[in-house]
Amino acid sequence: MPGKEPDPELIQATPAAEPAETRAAEAVPASPAEGALPPEPQAPAAAPERGEPKAELPSCPVHLAVEDVNDNSVSLTWKAPEQVGSTGLDGYLVECCKDGTADWVAANKELFLSTRYTIRNLASGDRLQIRVKAVNAGGTSVPAVLEQPVVIREILEHPKIRVPRHLRQTYTRCVGEVVNLLIPFQGKPRPQVSWSKDGQPLDSKRVTVRNGDRDTIFFIREAARSDSGQYQLSVKIDRLEDRATIDIRVIEQPGPPENLKLVDVWGFNVALEWSPPKDNGNTALKGYTVQKSDRKSGQWFTVLEHCLRPSCTVSDLIIGNSYSFRVFSENACGHSATAAVTTQLAHIRKPEILYKPEKYSGRDFSEPPKFTQPLADRSTTRGYNTQLFCCVRAFPKPKIIWLKNQTEIREDPKYIAVINEGVCSLEIRKPSPFDGGVYTCKAVNPLGEASVDCRLDVKVPQ
Repeated sequence: MPGKEPDPELIQATPAAEPAETRAAEAVPASPAEGALPPEPQAPAAAPERGEPKAELPSCPVHLAVEDVNDNSVSLTWKAPEQVGSTGLDGYLVECCKDGTADWVAANKELFLSTRYTIRNLASGDRLQIRVKAVNAGGTSVPAVLEQPVVIREILEHPKIRVPRHLRQTYTRCVGEVVNLLIPFQGKPRPQVSWSKDGQPLDSKRVTVRNGDRDTIFFIREAARSDSGQYQLSVKIDRLEDRATIDIRVIEQPGPPENLKLVDVWGFNVALEWSPPKDNGNTALKGYTVQKSDRKSGQWFTVLEHCLRPSCTVSDLIIGNSYSFRVFSENACGHSATAAVTTQLAHIRKPEILYKPEKYSGRDFSEPPKFTQPLADRSTTRGYNTQLFCCVRAFPKPKIIWLKNQTEIREDPKYIAVINEGVCSLEIRKPSPFDGGVYTCKAVNPLGEASVDCRLDVKVPQ
């Protein structure tokens, strides 16, 4: 029939039969009749065509997942197959059927190349199995099928975990304390909540979980170090899911330092060294606390706190005493229950010091009187006490003499003269116009004398 491709088996068989005819023709050559024209040479027979290789089928689409679902449609996403064949990919075919049946129906009438598709006009409440096939010139691939059926219903609120701020980092508790975590979430209809630890189900003997409509409570009555780990919380509505990881670390007191030894003793100082503890209490060490005890009192005193290095130098020890030392390790839970104690005593010996007095020459501080601050002229009102001040420097201590109008002021209750650390003062009690005039302060010692004066005016109020 015209347009029909020859059968490959017949094409392959034809060349095998041709040599037999040729041999027969060669064995009995045809003699041309007399007077007849010689026969025209025959054109060589066309070589039979071989059949074209069949196109390679594409591989299965990968990562088929539900992107969204509501009461009348479902949206799907996937990734292109790893192998599409030599002829390329023609498109995808999406099929669905009700759960429990095998009546697969094509959702798309025409092939498409997008890796996203929405099946519409679905009945609310149906449970559908969905699969996707890749199609090329060679045919269709093995379908990619969703692991679970999809329930066609509207999700009013996607699942979302609201992790509290203090749980976004490692949550630390001490051994024996209560672990009580309240983690809110959202989702409508009510999502399915599940907990796991390091990928394994929780131990119901250690952990109690209560799930509500809007939150979940994680409770451990007495925490133990074995409760440390990463806990996974999953909130799921159909194929929509949100996950959160809570890192819980239960710590306890560290062990004591090891191999504490006395390295050196010199002067008033002692050098100590030790090794970190074998058990750090399941958390990083904050440092070490070093204490000393002298043999006489037997009491322990802290000499160094929060020492970060496993060595230290203790100074300011008392000569003649013998000391013992101990070291505690410290972490966030506190100090170690026991300490590492030195096995040897540190004896602070009295050094032999030879005193050599220094030679120095004495200094003569003698000087004649000299006023460093002179008297200042003053003006006052009758009846108001007033004072005159000046400063003098001299050695030996000078004798201070006060004069009024070149007349020495002797023991007069109207005047009070005081000298203190070189500051000379004269108080005039309730002055009158008669007390005005020139006042002089004279300083005298064996090396000389000096004087200063000022004028005092006493005004009478009008």
